[in-house]
Amino acid sequence: MPTYEFHCPKCNESFTLTLRLQEYEEKKYSCPKCGGKDLKQLITPFLTKTSKKS
Repeated sequence: MPTYEFHCPKCNESFTLTLRLQEYEEKKYSCPKCGGKDLKQLITPFLTKTSKKS
């Protein structure tokens, strides 16, 4: 599942959420600290983990 970083202007908290695509598209998320729904998504680099067999 993808992770997204958000900032809540209501309580000035930044946090990371792991959401299913459907949750993200339907905006079914809120600030874990104050419950605010007017969140600003932060732009973060895309990272991927890979494993390499010897």
